[in-house]
Amino acid sequence: MSSNYLKTPPRIKVLEALGALADGRVEEVNEKEALVRSSDGTRTYKVYVDISRREVDSTDNGTIYRGYVGYPIISFLMTKRLLPINEKLMQSLRGIPWKKLNEEYKNYAKVMEVIIKDRELNETEVNKYIDQVLSVLRRMNLKRVQKYHEVAEE
Repeated sequence: MSSNYLKTPPRIKVLEALGALADGRVEEVNEKEALVRSSDGTRTYKVYVDISRREVDSTDNGTIYRGYVGYPIISFLMTKRLLPINEKLMQSLRGIPWKKLNEEYKNYAKVMEVIIKDRELNETEVNKYIDQVLSVLRRMNLKRVQKYHEVAEE
């Protein structure tokens, strides 16, 4: 199995992961595997996490094609309480059509701006929470092992 260390994800992926939890889209299969449904329900990502070995895999585009820790991995790590969860913020992120917004704006920073404005969130608190999660994620120093051989849709 080949392995590569994964990069820190775009900031919005922390919010997407928290939104997946808020919407109940994370299903733990066993201690090391989960299924995470996309926001529009058209895809289900397979996720593998072996935290003792710092090894992960996921069938999402960010993990496969862009080499960063994709939101399905982040959401599974949150479910396992290995990453911080902000309950209040989580409730504010229910029902967001992430895929639709990402395709419409084609700019993660713009999508974050729209969500913060539309949901009337405190931008400083949101950024502080994202910084906290990304800091823990960086210290995890996760590497991708090719557990799944499927290819995500681009």
